[in-house]
Amino acid sequence: MKKKFLCLALALTMLLSLVACGGNNDTPAANPTPDTPPAENNTPSTPDTPDEPAADAYTGPDWAAIDAMDYEDASDAIYDFVLGEFADAYAVAKQASGDERAALMAIAEAKLMESGVFMPIYTQGGNYAMSRVVTRTSPTVLWGMDEYRYYKTLVCNELIKLDDVNALKALWAAAEDEAAYFEAAKAYLDEHGYTLTDTYVTNTGYNLNIWDTIATSYTSDAMFIAGTYDNLLEYDVKGVQQPCLATSYDVSPDGTVYTFHIREGVKWVDQQGTEIGEVTADDWVASMEHLLDNAAALGYLLTVSDGCGLKNFDAYLQGEATLEDIGVKALDKYTLEYTLEAPFPAFPTMLGYSIFAPMNRDFYRSQGGTFSAEGEEYTAGDYGKTPSNIAYCGPYLVTSYTAQNTTRYAANPTYWNADAVNCKNLVYNYNDGSDPLRSYNDAKSGAASGAGFNTSAVQQAKIDIPDGETQSYFELYAYVTSGRGTTFGGWKNVHRAVWNNFDNDSIGVSPKRDNAEEIARTRDAMVNQHFRLAMGMAFDKASYNAQSVGEELKLAALRNSYTPATFVYLADDVTVDINGTATTFAGGTAYGEIMQAQLDADGYAVKVWDPNGDGGAGSGDGFDGWYNVANAKAELELAIAELAQIGVEISADKPIHIDYPYQNTADVYRNMANVVKQSVEGALDGMVIIDLIAMDKDTDMESATYRFEAGNEGNFDLSTNSGWGPDYGDAQSFLDTIQAGGYMCKNIGLY
Repeated sequence: MKKKFLCLALALTMLLSLVACGGNNDTPAANPTPDTPPAENNTPSTPDTPDEPAADAYTGPDWAAIDAMDYEDASDAIYDFVLGEFADAYAVAKQASGDERAALMAIAEAKLMESGVFMPIYTQGGNYAMSRVVTRTSPTVLWGMDEYRYYKTLVCNELIKLDDVNALKALWAAAEDEAAYFEAAKAYLDEHGYTLTDTYVTNTGYNLNIWDTIATSYTSDAMFIAGTYDNLLEYDVKGVQQPCLATSYDVSPDGTVYTFHIREGVKWVDQQGTEIGEVTADDWVASMEHLLDNAAALGYLLTVSDGCGLKNFDAYLQGEATLEDIGVKALDKYTLEYTLEAPFPAFPTMLGYSIFAPMNRDFYRSQGGTFSAEGEEYTAGDYGKTPSNIAYCGPYLVTSYTAQNTTRYAANPTYWNADAVNCKNLVYNYNDGSDPLRSYNDAKSGAASGAGFNTSAVQQAKIDIPDGETQSYFELYAYVTSGRGTTFGGWKNVHRAVWNNFDNDSIGVSPKRDNAEEIARTRDAMVNQHFRLAMGMAFDKASYNAQSVGEELKLAALRNSYTPATFVYLADDVTVDINGTATTFAGGTAYGEIMQAQLDADGYAVKVWDPNGDGGAGSGDGFDGWYNVANAKAELELAIAELAQIGVEISADKPIHIDYPYQNTADVYRNMANVVKQSVEGALDGMVIIDLIAMDKDTDMESATYRFEAGNEGNFDLSTNSGWGPDYGDAQSFLDTIQAGGYMCKNIGLY
């Protein structure tokens, strides 16, 4: 049950380069944030805590029993202790439909926020940038893989001035459709002296692990692979889903059968562009068979509990059905059918994700690949090991790849939609972030198509003046990128099992590795709800964000919930129960407003929705609704009282030590880590000590906080190094990751 997720440190490197990641991608331009963001500290000064049990009622988990369990059962027990209320509310939400379902999911997410296991920090965007990339000529949708499809993107030889960026945004808003916008944008650029290039160059901090899109759940792989294949449907730059490898599709009256008509004449080619076959309906059947052998990576999307509920998929996994029973069929050469167990209206929005990528069966077998569903002993052979070990049906071929260096792409000469390819060449240059001005200097010189600004770049851009100009680069070109679908957060490890990196016991060594008493005290503290909330409210995430984007923009990209507050809106009026009161929300109500209603009813001093945000439209971004020193102290006092009942003392003389790994490769990461330490320790009067654990290589940081497969491999008490981007257009795409056994549960030490 694993999903796409993102590493914050890697994504930050991309943000400080030319970020091309996350939903609402403008590569990197997007709508600016409100001119006047809400106040930084919007929570009440004195918390209204929920009704508390009697002090002598707190016992904590039964550690003796849990320690005697196997890992899965222990995870279940701890999950029930820390997330039981969320689990109960979410189970109810998933049984509902339509607007009631959306409202109940918002109520369930309020329970998730109240648990304190996850601390939302920020989304991508909300930083200054300058670019040669024409705003909104890449897909703007918040989910799936279309965000990495750059073939239509327009890139200028010249940096685009701020006034022109804003004018182009207005043209996008006014355009009836994608074609109208591209026509208007090209005319505007020509009229204002811009010339177009066919090459897009960006810097990235991502490390690729595999070229097999079905066998990975990592965005750091997906970005490299996305341009090599097409999906059945794709989103255009206006956010409208369009035909791609499917020319059209039909839906049965009961909403369970989707029949896709495959585009005829689309070619599969190898890395050299040599034709090796035609795209047919069987390519999705072959892809499904390959997925069955890699269910740990992506199969969750097809289960009843975690996804769309593909017919008999769960039964097959349980040994109760055959391959022929699964609801994906090639009815003929060009007709593909998907059948669901029950209606799932969000199903079409899932089709841009890599789980629905086609795979050429013959090429896969030529690489030594086999299918266990066909009775063979499974092996992928060489498939996906290098760019020469995959087949291509997308807009690009990989022409060269060197790990942590440069990846180059050229337009696929056999591509079915070749006339739409504006960007003939892509170049991804690796940037580890050690030089804070590299991306800015590359953007200035033209070695990169643009750059997001870190604090060093902002300062330099205000000094540098282009030849022939009287204003600085900052005055001429800097604009503010908008927030996106991905949410990065702080994860509290409630069942830590290792105190060094799982793949190297000499890396990331905790100061308490050999101190059983401190390990036990931290464990007791981390499972206490009030302790977790105290840490979340003590963390000054605005100052944390300022280290990367500067004081001026520190609030712009802050997020206050897991699912973006504006990700879902009600279509019609709906009435739901909030703490025994029938509460009606009008059509058009945002997800975040409903979440806030439940938080308020429960008496939690957390703000996830500002009705005045985004120029009065309402938003859950752009302010810090968590950080409040008084509230943090109050929560800690509650934690101290409860933990004293089980013999755990928390005081300035006997503080709780929290291990926080950070990437020690650039000042920006060091500065961010120090904000975590200083804000939490200061707010909690030294009764919580943040021990900073330096990771001198980005790969070591990934092992500790990102690229580990199970919760018992995470080497941290607190981590802010991963986030989640949605796979499809439903809040379930977020919340499933934190249901029992969900993929992001590994970030809290479970499953």
